[in-house]
Amino acid sequence: MENGRKSLERSLTITPLVLFGLAYMAPMIVFGTYGVIAEATNGLVPTAYLIALIAMLFTAYSYGKMVQAYPVSGSAYTYTRKSINPHLGFLVGWAVLLDYLFLPMVIWLIGSVYLHAAFPSVSNWIWIAGFIVVTTIINFVGLRVSSRVNFLMMLFQFLVIFLFIILSIICLMNGKGTGTFLSSAGFFNSHASFSLALTGASIACYSFLGFDAVTTLSEETINPKKTIPRAIFFVALIGGGVFVITSYFIYLVYPDFHHFKNIDSAGFEIAKFIGGNLFSAIFLAGMITAQFASGLSAQASASRLLFAMGRDSVLPKKVFGFLHKRYHTPIFNLLTVAVIALLALKMDVASSTSFINFGAFVTFTFVNLSVIGHYFVKKGMRSGKNIIFYLLLPLIGAFFDLWLLINLDKNALILGVIWAAIGFVYLLYLTKMFRKSPPELSINDVDAAS
Repeated sequence: MENGRKSLERSLTITPLVLFGLAYMAPMIVFGTYGVIAEATNGLVPTAYLIALIAMLFTAYSYGKMVQAYPVSGSAYTYTRKSINPHLGFLVGWAVLLDYLFLPMVIWLIGSVYLHAAFPSVSNWIWIAGFIVVTTIINFVGLRVSSRVNFLMMLFQFLVIFLFIILSIICLMNGKGTGTFLSSAGFFNSHASFSLALTGASIACYSFLGFDAVTTLSEETINPKKTIPRAIFFVALIGGGVFVITSYFIYLVYPDFHHFKNIDSAGFEIAKFIGGNLFSAIFLAGMITAQFASGLSAQASASRLLFAMGRDSVLPKKVFGFLHKRYHTPIFNLLTVAVIALLALKMDVASSTSFINFGAFVTFTFVNLSVIGHYFVKKGMRSGKNIIFYLLLPLIGAFFDLWLLINLDKNALILGVIWAAIGFVYLLYLTKMFRKSPPELSINDVDAAS
């Protein structure tokens, strides 16, 4: 007990935190988006991931600083609300809601694309419907995947990536692909420009979603003010390193992305090219396992966020605050997420990931700005090295995130702006034209429960 409140046992060190963060990121997603990034960058996928990594490291730094300021389960919404402005915080929370609602759709879309590539005689909509139905039923009855199972699935993903690199090396030694281990063409060439690399980086950042998930374990961590910031940084660094190295080897063994039968499932084609049917089967198992587990967690999190908003009367309570009497699960919210996921029938991987990244870049930007608001403005830490730590570094991070935001797919920008406009109008309604404070969104509770 702390101050009369129940508290979680502080037992976590940096190693389990980093493993948790990497599991949340689902490392094999680098294969899921390789084709669309290759097309967007004209082949500069490693460069796109390198740019994304740099941007995420600055944002990881800012997350670490905000965890030190608020060492409890937190979010971009919480940081903006407390450090800058409650109304602005609500709009950041609205952007977070965009990620929660549409992330399951993207996860299931990528999974279905890979299954369709392996079994082309089965229509893609059957796989999408299968993911939605099975996952919704599991979440409805309240079955949850244990952290141990998640850890084992992460190890399986790393094993598949390791096998992929080993097989790639064998292929290169046999003269396939570029036939060399050193090639600068994957990072820059005369056929691609830096602006194309930026466009690809705006898609590549989808692979990093979840690097900040360790903030939800602050109350279970030994010395969270020191351990959590380091863990966030290492998760982003290690995950980004895996993405850059893996995409580099993919380029080496399959440099001509123009020959992909389907850019959305390019990873499966490359796996079959370097390892035949056996490895392609192992690869598919790893990919589907990762997507299924991620989709299960993403739908559960989204439904619980909607429930929290309904419970707090941010959304209509009778619908979104309803729990099934027997299973105690938010059935209407699960169905809402399932219906939204049907958009996968009409979307491709590039557009859907860009749409998700709109919300992510908005929230990342305000995490960086929250550092300035909390330390530089409110606490007045403006002398000497504080200018670097609490103004320049988070400002660079915010600049990177905004830069990537404006390089998103045009349709994603339009949909994102429409979503933000709806949120602003709804905020006007809830606050009676800013005459009262906006209601608090219980995002922290949802993150911790997830």
